[in-house]
Amino acid sequence: MRFGPWYPLAEARDLAPAAEGVLQLRLATGLLDYPRGKSAMVHYAHADDVRAAALAWAAAHGSDGIVCRHLIEGDGATAPAALYAKVVDDFVRRFGAQPELPRSPRSER
Repeated sequence: MRFGPWYPLAEARDLAPAAEGVLQLRLATGLLDYPRGKSAMVHYAHADDVRAAALAWAAAHGSDGIVCRHLIEGDGATAPAALYAKVVDDFVRRFGAQPELPRSPRSER
């Protein structure tokens, strides 16, 4: 599985595909505390339309200070929904919680 380069969430309208895939969102700078370490990751999503999912998340949470990327190559045998489940499971095993945006992201940076 391979993800493309990170880009500002504000540019998702132009860069994210209007197709099924997996989306990752993280802080552009800084780290968040999780039970077993620190990570910049704030959200993973599987969507039938990655662009729409990115825009909806930005509308709900804002795009300032958030970068995103999307799956550009799967493993050929695994559906995007299963790849999403794998990255979330891997994150939870490593950091002890689901990735999430804190209530006040600016205070965490």
